[in-house]
Amino acid sequence: MSNPQKFDAIVVGAGVAGMYMLHKLREQGLTVKVIEAGTDVGGTWYWNRYPGCRCDVPSVEYSFSFSKEVEQKWNWTELMAGQPEILEYMNFVADHYDFRRDIEFNSKVKSAIFNEQDKNWTVKTDSTLESAEESKTYVARFCVMATGCLSVTNTPNFKGADNFEGEVYHTGTWPKEEVKFAGKRVGIIGSGSSGVQSIPVIAAKAAHLTAFQRNPVYTFPAKNRPLNEGYMEQAKKDYAEIRAGQRHSQSGIVYYAPFRKKRSETSSTAAAKPARRKPSKTLLELTPDQRQEEIKEFGYGTIAAYTDVLTNPEANKIACDLYSEALGELVHDPEVAAKLIPKNYPLGCKRPVIDTDYYATFNRENVSLVDLRESGIKEITAKGLRTENGEYEFDILVYATGYDAMTGALNNIDIQGNEGRKLVEKWEHGPRTYLGLQTEGFPNLFTVTGPQSPSVLSNVIVAIEQHVEWISDCIKHMNENDHQSIEAVKSAEDNWVEHVNEVAKGTMYTAPSCNSWYLGSNIPGKERIFLPYVAGARTYREKCEEIVANGYEGFAFG
Repeated sequence: MSNPQKFDAIVVGAGVAGMYMLHKLREQGLTVKVIEAGTDVGGTWYWNRYPGCRCDVPSVEYSFSFSKEVEQKWNWTELMAGQPEILEYMNFVADHYDFRRDIEFNSKVKSAIFNEQDKNWTVKTDSTLESAEESKTYVARFCVMATGCLSVTNTPNFKGADNFEGEVYHTGTWPKEEVKFAGKRVGIIGSGSSGVQSIPVIAAKAAHLTAFQRNPVYTFPAKNRPLNEGYMEQAKKDYAEIRAGQRHSQSGIVYYAPFRKKRSETSSTAAAKPARRKPSKTLLELTPDQRQEEIKEFGYGTIAAYTDVLTNPEANKIACDLYSEALGELVHDPEVAAKLIPKNYPLGCKRPVIDTDYYATFNRENVSLVDLRESGIKEITAKGLRTENGEYEFDILVYATGYDAMTGALNNIDIQGNEGRKLVEKWEHGPRTYLGLQTEGFPNLFTVTGPQSPSVLSNVIVAIEQHVEWISDCIKHMNENDHQSIEAVKSAEDNWVEHVNEVAKGTMYTAPSCNSWYLGSNIPGKERIFLPYVAGARTYREKCEEIVANGYEGFAFG
């Protein structure tokens, strides 16, 4: 084993969070090494190359705000960018700031152990290459986990999984090389976001596609489109305003519309026009006939926009019924439509999914739907799979079965804090953090968009920037005041965990019938606990600022 390499900070992961963390620590003149398992930057957009992969946040808002140069040089082409364009953008930023010179690619962290006497972390890695090089060891005062919320894939442990003789893929680790579906029979397991996005694209190419649906989701039209001429020109002028709006938004999204903004600014001098009608704010204020009128006028996507749907069970039940009616009009075969209807859980308990032609795909003659609620998978066979009611053959098997969200990547690393305490043991009954930034007993260890922060319930790139800036400012404060370590206080952590659970009560996210990756319910044996923070990104930002203003209240310096 080689001698340890010493740095001020080790950052794990070279996605959005890892790259920005590197940039902020470089600004302070600190030495930094980023460790990345992949061959290049991009994080989730590096790994998730599956057909149809697309962001559900407007492109200009899903971008770094720290670089005015990049803002003015980069041009988005679609309202909601697809994976290839986002990865191209990430590479553009990495090139612009020469990030790669401080990144160790093809390297996976196997352990991170805190040395109480020296107040630093020893991080050990293994190469991900087949021609494995020797393990490397790094020593750093700070360790920042920028491992992402959705980075560890979940593959169900089906009987006979290794028996299939055809091609096997997981949407979360899609290969760089093109997968050729033409003339092939394809089976895809899963109907979450990656399944909903990939099924229409694969079906358009494959000879036949069989979708094995575990739990149907509520999905709404993405309404994606190429950006109009002049859109980016105006956006570049408005970026400062866009960023300010994002930081003051509870979701981190302002749904920027430059031409609507321009019309608003000129309305005082132009001839008065009737105001464009908008959907009502709540569902319960409408009569049954009015509800139908609004859906007809604004589309069934408006069902999820009524504010009472997420908090009022009566409104939610009405919304679910309206959704089922709309689905029945979109899918021609009544039996297939009935199978696609989500049942026994409320609208809003899972992350909203947006799609392009998902339901229309089930009107194609080369697409079949198998509802696994009626007939579960018994085993994977050499030629396909067998359910309780039949056997299916195909050439390609795709797992669209999601992730071990929020905690998976952290629990896969042997992280040891004070007195050799293991993080995986501390989190045995669910994660415990203070602000999602630190966990008691693990000094100088930071988590970017960790559990119990807004993260996936907001525009995650805005959440990432807020966390990275907080961590960077904290490290600067420590260096200016000769603090060697920082650690969350147990009482502050306990109070925060209690607060996170309290504000989630009464929402559809924690309804008894809800089983989602927000709760860890998609992973067998994982403790059911609500993982993100539901009170809003702006509320959370203000709380973090208040804690700093009070002398980093709830943290102990050493």
